[in-house]
Amino acid sequence: MEHATGTPAARRELNILLVDDDDGDAKAVRRAFRKANIANHITRAVDGIDALDILRGTSGKTRLATPYVVLADINMPRMNGIDLVGALRRDPVLHNAVVFFLTTSSDQQDIAAAYDLNAAGYITKETAGRDFLRLVNMMDRYWRIIELPAPEH
Repeated sequence: MEHATGTPAARRELNILLVDDDDGDAKAVRRAFRKANIANHITRAVDGIDALDILRGTSGKTRLATPYVVLADINMPRMNGIDLVGALRRDPVLHNAVVFFLTTSSDQQDIAAAYDLNAAGYITKETAGRDFLRLVNMMDRYWRIIELPAPEH
């Protein structure tokens, strides 16, 4: 991730796709990233269909540049987060997308379904709540040390 000071913390800037239909939650995520001095660009999609259009560059959307990470809610209209990640895993270009679920659902079936789809992590918004800044800092440290594959063309 790149910090607001302009010091690169990774070889390439990581884009973030936030997939959440709740305006308040989306604002909270952006605020937490700002508080942690993480200046990575955050693109928001309001549901899974919107996210797929952004990732594929379809329906008039500009394609999100790689590398990127997806932060997805589960409960959304039109296409929920589980269905979104299922579609990503079936897509020959997008199948390697790194996805974290950030959701209100603590249902064990949702958690199992997320990890069955190779989610990088599953965080409940309730758990993140007051500790959300720590969550963002953890993600920042994670992205500093991992090695990402070269973009596919």
